[in-house]
Amino acid sequence: MALLAAGYITGGEVFFRMTGASFAYEAGKYGVIFFILLGLFLSGTSRKSGPYWLYLLFLIPAIVISSITLDYDTDFRKAVIFNLSGPFCLGITALYCIDRKITYKQLQDLCWSILMPIVAMGVYLYFYTPDTREVISGTGSNFATSGGFGPNQVSTALGLGIFFVIVQIVTQTKSVTINLLNLGLLSLLGYRAIVTFSRGGVITAIIISAVFIFIYFRGVSTKTKSRLTIISFVIVIIASVTWVLSSTRTGGLIDKRYANKDAAGRIKEDVSTGRSVLINSELEAFYAHPVAGVGVGKIKEYRKEQTGISAASHNEMSRLLSEHGIAGIFALLILLIYPLLFRFKHRGNYLFYSVFAFWFLTINHSSMRIAAPGFIYALCLLNVVNEKKKNPVHRKRINA
Repeated sequence: MALLAAGYITGGEVFFRMTGASFAYEAGKYGVIFFILLGLFLSGTSRKSGPYWLYLLFLIPAIVISSITLDYDTDFRKAVIFNLSGPFCLGITALYCIDRKITYKQLQDLCWSILMPIVAMGVYLYFYTPDTREVISGTGSNFATSGGFGPNQVSTALGLGIFFVIVQIVTQTKSVTINLLNLGLLSLLGYRAIVTFSRGGVITAIIISAVFIFIYFRGVSTKTKSRLTIISFVIVIIASVTWVLSSTRTGGLIDKRYANKDAAGRIKEDVSTGRSVLINSELEAFYAHPVAGVGVGKIKEYRKEQTGISAASHNEMSRLLSEHGIAGIFALLILLIYPLLFRFKHRGNYLFYSVFAFWFLTINHSSMRIAAPGFIYALCLLNVVNEKKKNPVHRKRINA
């Protein structure tokens, strides 16, 4: 199944980058796109996919603009691919997932395919990162505790793993042994995510997990609700113990990080760690070029010309507006509105609001530098149905 292969690559992308297993930096997105295109070739797409074809078309004009506006010494191909591989991955995966019927068993298998490589990354970080107490001296994002890789991306992947572990705990409650194993994984991934000192992935995981439990709780029987209440209480206890452990191992610095304080305990003026300035510069670029935008990959050059700052905002929404202009607005409207309209007629997907929220929250703190936001977004378009029961075959008895 194309989704299983693409899901595995999505879950393992950051791990592959971290260990040097990728043949290219964007290999994760290329892999997802390859398997999804293969799936589209073999099974096609739904008649309801029109808005996502339109979404992909809205991404094209800015490519033409960037061919004119990018600096002469900028690699045009790399600039375009780096900035559009994420949105393109989302569009292609959405074409495959829209109104595609899968059973709850297949959805569980998909969750496992995403989770397993993230668990492998958590185990890798446990064995191959230095002692937390030796490498943490401040409240900034920490590369050493993130396996030497980008803390934001590692935190995002681990946060996604936390969510899918909770999905397994809540939906697969029959085996005590499996539940204990899952609770252990929850603590492992939670600790590794917290000590990256990157807050985005952890906060996103908490929000989408709470949303999932609330939605799932509303749709089950009274007996299951009682059991789910106990499970939720246990999850809170495990999370609390993990936080206390993290606080102890970091000498209380993690508490200051989430309280928006520096190592000396002074409150930082900007909770966004400077990103608000970058986002404002992108919005100003949009106001200056509202029709066509500044072009794909141009916003960093534009910002440096205007403000002298050469940094990325990691906010996909403001980047789409600044680089694509009015086409970016239409693209965002499709991504925001169409899934909600689809939800009115297809209410079987209990992951809908969580995966939709994961996409929205992640693109606002980590952009689409990895495949996860685009791929996970597409999961909210799946049409999850009950598995068909096989009708018994009745044969007439032959009397000899």
